[in-house]
Amino acid sequence: YVVRDYAELIDHPVEMGDIQIGEFEVAGIPHAIAVNGHGRFDMARVCHDLAQLCQAQISFLGKPKDLDRYLFLLAVKENGYGGLEHRWSTALMCSRKDLPRRGVSGVSDDYRKFLGLCSHEYFHLWNVKRIRPARFTPYALSAESHTGLLWVFEGITSYYDDLFLARSGLITEQSFLELLGRTITRVLRTPGRFRQNVEESSFDAWTKLYKPDSNSTNVMISYYSKGALVVLALDMTIRKETAGKHTLDDVMKACWARFGETGEGMPERGLESVARQVTGLELADFFERFVRGTADLPLQGLLRTVGVNMALRASSGSKDLGGKAAKADSSPPTWLGATLVSNGTASRFAKVLTGSPAERAGIAPGDEVVAIDGLRLSAENMDSRLRDHHAGDVVTITVFRDHHLMRHRVTLSAPPDDTCVLTIDEDADSGAKAQRKSWLG
Repeated sequence: YVVRDYAELIDHPVEMGDIQIGEFEVAGIPHAIAVNGHGRFDMARVCHDLAQLCQAQISFLGKPKDLDRYLFLLAVKENGYGGLEHRWSTALMCSRKDLPRRGVSGVSDDYRKFLGLCSHEYFHLWNVKRIRPARFTPYALSAESHTGLLWVFEGITSYYDDLFLARSGLITEQSFLELLGRTITRVLRTPGRFRQNVEESSFDAWTKLYKPDSNSTNVMISYYSKGALVVLALDMTIRKETAGKHTLDDVMKACWARFGETGEGMPERGLESVARQVTGLELADFFERFVRGTADLPLQGLLRTVGVNMALRASSGSKDLGGKAAKADSSPPTWLGATLVSNGTASRFAKVLTGSPAERAGIAPGDEVVAIDGLRLSAENMDSRLRDHHAGDVVTITVFRDHHLMRHRVTLSAPPDDTCVLTIDEDADSGAKAQRKSWLG
């Protein structure tokens, strides 16, 4: 094996051991998935579905000229999730339950999660590994490399990863809308979106995003999730303002031709420039408000233009990720505005949201919870305990802080409507339905 330089060497992950290998071909290019850690799953189905997914993405932007083989290198753990893109491969980690069982059809939530991970890292073939920020061209390994464009590269990729699950036919339209609703929910539950914009989030990744603390939710936003929503809003805005003549797809194809195929780095305002040239729209106000500003995105109105209804409801509990309608027999717990986590022997407050009842009462991250109104309180029973109360009730929450027993009088409030549900608007006009078909393929 021969590499041209050090950069190419470190861009090739290598694993040796007892590995199960599946192979398939896409657009004449050999692909393989090498799995370490689990052998009792439906490899044939994984290869079939990945081939379908990869074909959809290659049909979108075309084959990179130097791509002669691609490898999914997968480590399977009891509990795990993550991935890192490389120029000719990706190194992935998933949980055993994420892989499809033999003889079982349908796409479970866990398998959908795995396919979304593969889709995300495969899209990086174009967006990150070949279209790159100018400040990463070439990449300097001796010091931090700051750019305000990470929302472009991870946000766009996070937008297209689930979208291509729908476009390739692996999941239904409603399943995709559920995933999108979960992303919107995550952002709505992050007060830091009003304190930090996605350009700042990108630039501060070295010092903040990958060094989170208990207050990060209140002062930061992820350029992955918020970036994906900015990209969604940009796509919807382009479709609306050009009456469907142009879309974000056109912008991405132009970016690939200009920055990906040439190797020229994207300048800090490169996406804005290309979007303006391709669409003919004056988008300066959009980028100022939603990229360099912290205004909430007008998603409800924009989604209506593609025949999708957006509704917000209260969370039904700590395990409610959004995306689905609330169960008819579930009532939302009163709102404390704090997250409890258990280490097996004790539960501690991990996050306390700005302006929440918990914060106003003086509860702090790190406090070890003991009881609410004399009844034991834990991460496992918090939802149940809070359902016993109504908005306006005053309760006493007892905690240990640095071995000091403290009692906090907390006035509980009604839960905020921060949980998003998206549904297809069956009564949409023909124009909106055509836009949705164009969008979801």
